[in-house]
Amino acid sequence: MPTDPLLLDAVVVGAGQAGLSASWHLRRSGVEHLLLDAGEAPGGAWRHRWPTLTMATVNGVHDLPGAAMPAVDPVAPAAEAVSAYFAAYERDQQLPVVRPVAVRSVRRGEGALAGRLVVEAADGRRWAARAVLNATGTWTRPFWPRYPGQEAFAGRQLHTADYRGPDELAGASVVVVGGGISAVQLLVEVAAVARTTWVTRRPPVFRDEPFDADAGRRAVALVEERVRAGLPPGSVVSVTGLPWTPALRAAAGRGVLDRLPVMDRVVTDGIAWDAPVGPDGLTHVAADVLLWCTGFRSALDHLTPLHLREPGGGIRVEGTRAVREPRLHLLGHGPSASTVGANRAGRDAVREVRALLGR
Repeated sequence: MPTDPLLLDAVVVGAGQAGLSASWHLRRSGVEHLLLDAGEAPGGAWRHRWPTLTMATVNGVHDLPGAAMPAVDPVAPAAEAVSAYFAAYERDQQLPVVRPVAVRSVRRGEGALAGRLVVEAADGRRWAARAVLNATGTWTRPFWPRYPGQEAFAGRQLHTADYRGPDELAGASVVVVGGGISAVQLLVEVAAVARTTWVTRRPPVFRDEPFDADAGRRAVALVEERVRAGLPPGSVVSVTGLPWTPALRAAAGRGVLDRLPVMDRVVTDGIAWDAPVGPDGLTHVAADVLLWCTGFRSALDHLTPLHLREPGGGIRVEGTRAVREPRLHLLGHGPSASTVGANRAGRDAVREVRALLGR
């Protein structure tokens, strides 16, 4: 049976970059809160990144507020280095983290709890807060697109979230599906030990010029525009392009980045197109493995009782605040899905929470 809820000013759900930032600002502002995290240990989604992702190849980790990330060996696995940073941060900043807590639902309080949002865990624990800052990220919701014949494929299918390094794919024929940064990183890794074919829905766009602050603001603005319109957020990288690196240029010289349009269907022994594609006029490629580097979706199922979705399928957000429920803030969502964006979202949300509480 559900327990009587603990009354708090705020609850933060998720102890990744955005959640830690929000908790730091709440604590600094004297707002009574708890930080609920589903993980068994600190690190958020970083704990689950593939072992071959090193600090030299990550797409950037922004310092958490109040404590810079210490210098680390560039070849150190990102999963270990960032998780250690997060663990030290939780401890040194004395953040009120409770784990593991699998949040099952967030709903509007009734009766004596009217005016609060009730957060309920899978084990029945409950918290009633005047504001909820949701920072659950995307890692637990890998996106698997659907193609005709996919269920009949005789080989192995795995997602970026399942990838543990190239060694397990050595000697195989691998089709890498997807055009984002993770896709090209994994493609280059796997191509060193396996035969690869790269397919994307749209031709990839590589960026030669530096990605400066102005370019970053323009990219984020495009994502914000979708969120304000109540549409599902597009990824920031979808409007920034792929940055050329020495490793990618070398891979391009070897033909690794030769791309084909995405298949029309999956067949038992690979992928197929209804019409010839590529310079060789292919209609079929044999494959042992389909590696789906097709991104993630926001992990927001626990917010379903709040009925936040707009007709366009997204959640309309102003700043970080959900328009249909102003006591709820979405952090690390849409335009704040980068590490630097998550930091800013935590700061901005706490500013609004303080106003809500009359601080």
